[in-house]
Amino acid sequence: MKLSFINSLQYFPSGDGGFTLEIAVFNIQSALLAEKAGANRIELCENPVDGGTTPSYGTLKTVREKISIPVFPIIRCRGGDFFYTDDEFAVMQKDVLLCKDLGFDGVVVGMLNRNAGVDKERTKRLVELAYPLDVTFHRAFDRAKNPLQSLEDIIECGCQRILTSGQVPNAFDGKELLKQLIEQADERIIIMPGSGVRSNNIKQLAAYTGAKELHSSARKNIASQMEFVNAGMEETLYNISVDEDEVRKMKLELGIGEGG
Repeated sequence: MKLSFINSLQYFPSGDGGFTLEIAVFNIQSALLAEKAGANRIELCENPVDGGTTPSYGTLKTVREKISIPVFPIIRCRGGDFFYTDDEFAVMQKDVLLCKDLGFDGVVVGMLNRNAGVDKERTKRLVELAYPLDVTFHRAFDRAKNPLQSLEDIIECGCQRILTSGQVPNAFDGKELLKQLIEQADERIIIMPGSGVRSNNIKQLAAYTGAKELHSSARKNIASQMEFVNAGMEETLYNISVDEDEVRKMKLELGIGEGG
């Protein structure tokens, strides 16, 4: 299989049934739940409102100590767009090296230039710093001007996969572009659909696009466990967590066994 030899980096094998299910998590408790439910890999983030930013040192270290499946922290120093200053890029370089030092299996990056093309120079630099870790190019791809050219640029940078919804909010609605990307990639890089992927569409999405890796947050909101709530604040506090049942349903749809 061509993917086994990309840049001589490790390629994480699929679970039973030939599929890999990656779960995005935003805190330590969600990471523990995702592993318990049978996720094959975790994308580790914080700040879901911003679409995910680099976790704190404490989160990184604790997850690395407690989670045995592959974990890929996102390297994103802030929310908003994906065009970064020199100082922001310096932060991300240090975060890549930290994740490498802590023994993670991969990292997730994504940078564009002012004209919405892939920032190849900086992406290549992060791939070099991360070696021999896997590198996923995240959904900055969905903001790129030319997705087919961006695919080639990301391959040139040495990334192992692209997380994308097909340049629309929901991956199922982007299935035409996702299929085209997978065909163009021709096993030179993994195209991993994500965003809005759930048990009610994951099987159809995989079948239509030919994707072998799929990404979901399986998100659910957990009400506050506080016994007292100050009504004067006029707010509803909740914590974002992982729905274990939803993870298991997605695995069942894909035919991934419990040991996958």
